[in-house]
Amino acid sequence: MTRTIKASGQASLFDWQPPEAVVEFDPFVIRANSFSGRLSRAISIALDTSSSSRAEIADRMGRHMGRTISVNVLNAYASVAREDHQISVPRFDALVAATGDRRLLEFVARDHGWAVIDRHYLPCVELAAMAEHRAALGRRERELRASVRRGMR
Repeated sequence: MTRTIKASGQASLFDWQPPEAVVEFDPFVIRANSFSGRLSRAISIALDTSSSSRAEIADRMGRHMGRTISVNVLNAYASVAREDHQISVPRFDALVAATGDRRLLEFVARDHGWAVIDRHYLPCVELAAMAEHRAALGRRERELRASVRRGMR
């Protein structure tokens, strides 16, 4: 009879989850009638889920840009009702830097068919692209060989 001893704190191999290559907002949560409405909702969620207060984020954004950013302006960017307050690209960059929320970048990239991934995964992406290219070359080589054989008969 075998005995199984499980030490406390011992992790199970079945508990392991792969890291998320792409992180994004739940599309249901950022639903709106326009891009600017979805962007405002995304900014609002990024601010609300941050471990920092809006005042701290506004301060970090200001230091990143070298100018003062008020909490009121930050709140206007996060409000769907304030369509007259659209965040500029430099301020969006400062917001990403201040929150560290990669979902904001994914929000913009997704509509263009792109994904924002950690640079750590770039060699894996390149390997996958090379494998696809190698498979395409193999298919083309087989097609050409078949064509040559047909022509030689």
